[in-house]
Amino acid sequence: MSQHVVIKQDVSPGGSQFVTVRIGPQLFGLPIEAVQEVFVPDHITHVPLCIPQIEGVLNLRGRIVTMVNMRRLLGLPDGGRASMAVGIEHKGESYGLIIDTMGEVMMLDNASREANPTNLDPQWAGLATGVHRLPSELLLVLDVELALARLTTDRAA
Repeated sequence: MSQHVVIKQDVSPGGSQFVTVRIGPQLFGLPIEAVQEVFVPDHITHVPLCIPQIEGVLNLRGRIVTMVNMRRLLGLPDGGRASMAVGIEHKGESYGLIIDTMGEVMMLDNASREANPTNLDPQWAGLATGVHRLPSELLLVLDVELALARLTTDRAA
């Protein structure tokens, strides 16, 4: 049985809320309005002839969820067994973004968002809409729409 957490979507004016996740060494922020839930991905079924970024599918409370390996999508080496996933709805389909660890929900001022650094890997820059400087590291804002659109682009190639 999967454990899950439903995310509340309460945003105040002048700021944005982000669900923070770690993928490899990097901290990412997913806009809270894009996140439906967080769950432990149990029993992922491999789908033959799928692109490498698709880990497989699973049944989550009666819904078929396509599981996206975010490490592969970002060009990082595999990190082992999937331990956490973030549930996303995109164009009427359910997706689970496999992440390494779950962080906290952060409220960040929109004025503190900066453009992507020029030295950011182009593969990552194509998925990030900006960064926030935190006291100890950068938080890359992940554009979920672009990330999932890349899956169909990779499939067509």
